[in-house]
Amino acid sequence: MTLTIALDTIDKVKNFVNIIFRFSGEADLRSGRYTVDAKSIMGIFSLDLSKPLDLELHGKPEEGLLEELNRFCV
Repeated sequence: MTLTIALDTIDKVKNFVNIIFRFSGEADLRSGRYTVDAKSIMGIFSLDLSKPLDLELHGKPEEGLLEELNRFCV
């Protein structure tokens, strides 16, 4: 499952990582040709956060995860 999200502030990045860390499956963030582990705050800050990112969730999302991620969707 792929979602398009925006993480354009430091607070949004911190909140996103706190939410995605509870996801038991793997998750990647993609910006152009660069892909990083979505659970890595350092990896996220290496991306161009001025543009929307593609979040790819590997596995079935737990109940409530998509609702929590909805605030970051564009």
